[in-house]
Amino acid sequence: MSTSLAAALAAGPVVLDGGLSTELESRGHDVTSALWSARLLRDDPGAIRDAHAAFAAAGAQVATTASYQATLPGFAAAGFDDAAGLIARSVQLARAGAPSSWVAGSVGPYGAYLADGSEYTGAYLSDVGVAQLRAFHRPRLEVLAEAGVDVLACETLPGAAEVEALLAELEPLGVPAWVSLTVVTGPDGVVHTRRGEPLADVVALARPHVLAVGVNCTEPSGVPAALATGATVVYPNSGETWDAGARAWTGSTGAGWDVPAWVAAGARLVGGCCRVRPSDVAAVAAAVRPSR
Repeated sequence: MSTSLAAALAAGPVVLDGGLSTELESRGHDVTSALWSARLLRDDPGAIRDAHAAFAAAGAQVATTASYQATLPGFAAAGFDDAAGLIARSVQLARAGAPSSWVAGSVGPYGAYLADGSEYTGAYLSDVGVAQLRAFHRPRLEVLAEAGVDVLACETLPGAAEVEALLAELEPLGVPAWVSLTVVTGPDGVVHTRRGEPLADVVALARPHVLAVGVNCTEPSGVPAALATGATVVYPNSGETWDAGARAWTGSTGAGWDVPAWVAAGARLVGGCCRVRPSDVAAVAAAVRPSR
């Protein structure tokens, strides 16, 4: 893109893509391994390129790479060679599938590498300190930056300690970034990280250092309260709820979504996460850019 993402955001909201893994699964690909969609970086890269293309055709202006669960130790544990090359390939595939989009290098939390769902609890932050988190995140950040991403998307973070670690590693790279957290909204309307810190405190911590800070992989109904803390990036789940016992999604797609209200409340990067398909992104794009 000839215009920087920062300049575009100064002019108005930008549309993010949706659930890349969801789209790949809907096309018949197995994403149940510990590597999730990152397995396809080696086994079927064309499928990733095509999924990016589908979101771009729907109106997404940002293509988020298939590197959320792509880490050097994760690839090594799975017996994959050339982890750095596969992470760089995620950037190439996003460019190929969405050549007119900004490319966001996805950086998932340490809990994603554990592949046990702990990005939604942050339980590992009791045992893994900031120094270890910095060492874990550094290689992937460096590979994505060298591969030429337009922005680094540090996403689905469950607590302030991981935000602190990533901010420290982002500083020397000189690449724009956003930070987004998984959160819960209490009965009192106060939004907390999965580790229990007030989201407002984490937003205040991160905002001076990044392009945007906000929430993802959360319920759409919680977005207004998150925006009230100063968040400006929001990409929630579809509105459905995962039933772990039945291993199935329940509820209605689109429940709680009100993109015009989110934009009016200050959202500037708007898209979707799990279960959000290209058709849903098309609806977001129509709401964000109604005259186009």
